[in-house]
Amino acid sequence: MSDADDEYPALYLEGIEHFNVCDFYESHEVWEELWTDYRGPSRKFFQGLIQAAVALYHFGNGNIRGARKLFQSTCGYLDPYRPWHMGIDLEKFLREFGDCFEVVNASQEEFPQIDIDPELIPEIHLAAAPS
Repeated sequence: MSDADDEYPALYLEGIEHFNVCDFYESHEVWEELWTDYRGPSRKFFQGLIQAAVALYHFGNGNIRGARKLFQSTCGYLDPYRPWHMGIDLEKFLREFGDCFEVVNASQEEFPQIDIDPELIPEIHLAAAPS
């Protein structure tokens, strides 16, 4: 994180910290706390981050059907905020998120057994949007 962290809500930053250490359940909990009381223009964005965390949680626990469903909703919530929102390069994040879920989305099985590749799990790093 950076000195500019004070421009973002504390719960947003806390959720990112949990997300980046693959504590997806806790990141979802923290972001949900933020989302519950938030009524501004980033409400659906926060919902998308929550969905991303839960999708990865399900994927890591072998609930591939749940992971696939939440992958789709994550993209739907975050897509309107492209290319950058609240310090996140959403083009990069959604590309990496898609790479992580490529094998899940390609599977035709109803109950596939797919292990998450830790090397493909995206991280969130805040930065200023390019000029």
